[in-house]
Amino acid sequence: MNTIKKILAVIDPSKEKQIALNRSFELAKKSGAQITAFLSIYDFSYEMTTMLSREERDAMRDAVINDRKEWINSLIAEQASDIHVDCQVVWHNRPFESIVETVLEQQYDIVVKGTHQHDTLKSVIFTPTDWHLIRKCPVSLLLVKEHDWPAGGQILAAVNASSEEETHQALNHTILQEAKYLADLIDGNLNVVNAYPGTPVNIAIEIPEFDAGQYSESVKAHHIAATQKLAEQYDIESDHCFVNEGLPEDVLPQVANKIDAELVVMGTVGRTGISAALIGNTAEHVIDSLNCDVLALKPEGYKSPLDKS
Repeated sequence: MNTIKKILAVIDPSKEKQIALNRSFELAKKSGAQITAFLSIYDFSYEMTTMLSREERDAMRDAVINDRKEWINSLIAEQASDIHVDCQVVWHNRPFESIVETVLEQQYDIVVKGTHQHDTLKSVIFTPTDWHLIRKCPVSLLLVKEHDWPAGGQILAAVNASSEEETHQALNHTILQEAKYLADLIDGNLNVVNAYPGTPVNIAIEIPEFDAGQYSESVKAHHIAATQKLAEQYDIESDHCFVNEGLPEDVLPQVANKIDAELVVMGTVGRTGISAALIGNTAEHVIDSLNCDVLALKPEGYKSPLDKS
């Protein structure tokens, strides 16, 4: 991304307040980007009305689409903004596919989508569409909640600083570049977090002379050094670096809560098929535990399974 020129704001027909559209306006005012308000709708009953001809069914479907367009345009008008917003309503029975297809066809830089907050649990409930987009959206995906991004707010970039894999190293830089761009855009403070594994218990048991304490300290020092070296390249001070022992799905929410982050920027690796069902994705576990906005990024060169080009 690095710059935002085209935003696809996903409209939620079940909500009065459109937090994705509101956040898109915030971004567009600062970046000069164009916005498309996008809605994917489908009603199976219209397809099953066999008493009607194909022309009549098409007319009914068009009437529903036009009604939704009028509603979205009224939402846009409420913003009283000089930002031009296009409106696009499509008839599609799989919303995530329609979003990805639109991104691919019209070359959007970022998808902005609201998440559902469960009032009693004070946590986010992700829909199947959210999970599909986390795995398959080929561009940056911003999952937003209902709160502001104040000036001076905290942005948290989640990295795997010590990885020697080229793909992880490249993804670290993508995460930090996007996080820095947004921090500069909204006048926020940039922080970085790195989780690292604890000492394997079986080693300490099997090797009596093994010094678990010394090993743990050396591992921690290695991760701190790697994280700070990475952070220095993006002018992030050491007191804005958080290096904690534990699983990413535990460490990231802890640090995000500690600094009261408005946004967490992290990488995701799209998994499909059996591996997605059985293994899941660390990013998905992390996102499920966060109580703030999340910008989910794919590795450079990632190709969505829906990309037929």
